Amino acid sequence: MIDIKGTTEWFFTSEKVKNSVDPAVRKALSKFGAFVRTRARSSIKKRKGISPPGSPPFSHTGILKKFIFFSYDPVAKSVVIGPTLAGSETGAPEALESGSSKVAARPYMGPAFQAELGGAAGNFRDLIK
Repeated sequence: MIDIKGTTEWFFTSEKVKNSVDPAVRKALSKFGAFVRTRARSSIKKRKGISPPGSPPFSHTGILKKFIFFSYDPVAKSVVIGPTLAGSETGAPEALESGSSKVAARPYMGPAFQAELGGAAGNFRDLIK
């Protein structure tokens, strides 16, 4: 999960990122982050009850969907996409994604990432010369 405290300075719209990352790289990483976030959010449907194991979780309050963000990681020089700690201090987003001893996995970030990975090649194609 992303710790949102101190992360907003690494949002792709911040001056810090605009001044330290090549514009083409920033655009490609930002696009990929936005696409994965959108796909993850749209996979979480508002329904009563519990989603089947192996499928994205159902949303009862909308909090999980609301707190999925993406930002630049200056150490790895990549994009980090996922739910924030501000969204849940309970560890529920992690338990839903990968499962736990009490909860069967209901992945939403991994499938979104994999689905968008194929389209990412086009975003990065022109960066290598």
